[in-house]
Amino acid sequence: MVGLSCAWSLQEHGADVEVLDKGAVGAGSSWGNAGYLAPAFTVPLPEPSVLRYGVRAVLDPRSPVRVPARPDSGRARFLWHLARHCTERRWDRAMAGYARLNARIFAAFDAQRADGVATPTHDASVLAAFTRAADADGLLHELDRVAASGQPVDLDLLTAAQARAAEPNLSERVALAVRVHGQRYLDPVAYTASLADRVRARGGTVTEHTVVTGVTRSGGRIEVHGTDAGGPGSGADAGARGGVIRDADVVVLAAGAWLPGLAGAHGVRMPQFGGRGYSFFVPLRTPLRGPLYVPAAKSALAPRDGGARVTGVMEFQRPDAPPDPARVPAIVRAVRPLLDGADWGRIRHRWVGARPLTADGIPLVGPSATDGVYIAGGHGMWGVTLGPLTGRLLADHIATGAMPPELAWLNPLR
Repeated sequence: MVGLSCAWSLQEHGADVEVLDKGAVGAGSSWGNAGYLAPAFTVPLPEPSVLRYGVRAVLDPRSPVRVPARPDSGRARFLWHLARHCTERRWDRAMAGYARLNARIFAAFDAQRADGVATPTHDASVLAAFTRAADADGLLHELDRVAASGQPVDLDLLTAAQARAAEPNLSERVALAVRVHGQRYLDPVAYTASLADRVRARGGTVTEHTVVTGVTRSGGRIEVHGTDAGGPGSGADAGARGGVIRDADVVVLAAGAWLPGLAGAHGVRMPQFGGRGYSFFVPLRTPLRGPLYVPAAKSALAPRDGGARVTGVMEFQRPDAPPDPARVPAIVRAVRPLLDGADWGRIRHRWVGARPLTADGIPLVGPSATDGVYIAGGHGMWGVTLGPLTGRLLADHIATGAMPPELAWLNPLR
């Protein structure tokens, strides 16, 4: 979503663009995303409760936050820096920046839709369900702090009966629900495919299955190193960095969880790590009426094809590590008591992928230390939500040199 939105927005300024994708369009983190466009929930990750979850993750294998026991120096460095940012003061300061971005999320999607991106977004309320009324206190406290940042939050509390009337799939175990109005959702797989179609229809190129291994500046041009199917970097000329497969005036690095390996050479020092999530599809007897959030399980459910896309887990693990077979059953155990009518025996489309996290919880968007090389990453769970706005802010800067406060706050060289 992020890379395609950068390409689409650069086309708005008349640029000739090519997107190089290491896999297929939308097959990365966007594919496994629940598709919430929910400004009320688009908040910084580092906050004091993360530390409590970290301790629980080490001690409890059922925890929705997992820190594998295997030593990893990069992960240890990231978690140490993340812990330093888990204070209320830093969260409030970061939330003020998110509030400026969140106010513009819907307009960025609407601009793409007005241009012809065919997949719709759906207006909705997000319903957060709890088995004990007291368990809602944490979410309500967070939403109060979101409102204190100046971002409007419209919510109401529903009794158990009201919650089941609003969402018939909820079980008798639900004691209370928080309904947050004024949000949206979409199908991220269909949306990224539609966005890629628009980039192509406007004269751009989307090249799949092309691995970029490095970017350098040479003689006033930017050289892209890597390999592509049958391309010049795939044969005997490919060195340790890969052969030069493209050159360009400007390159935007939007490589998700693989960004650290590319961006470090261009002055980006903020610690980053891939927080892996798991998701799957489950059929339902009755389609979900809208997005459903289970905070106790850190699990988001979204309507999809008559059933639900169920997402969950924050696993601090290498992006390319094998999936943990215990994670999907753990999500099922946590969600199942709240959900009636799910056919848990017919789970399909299991997925695991890494969400690109930064230690301070703030995305990395803007110019790098190398002239002509720009960064667009580190969005964590909010890459789908913030992708179109990221593209707009960065493309405007590349084309005009303007540095609005929203973009200055995202400085990748901080």
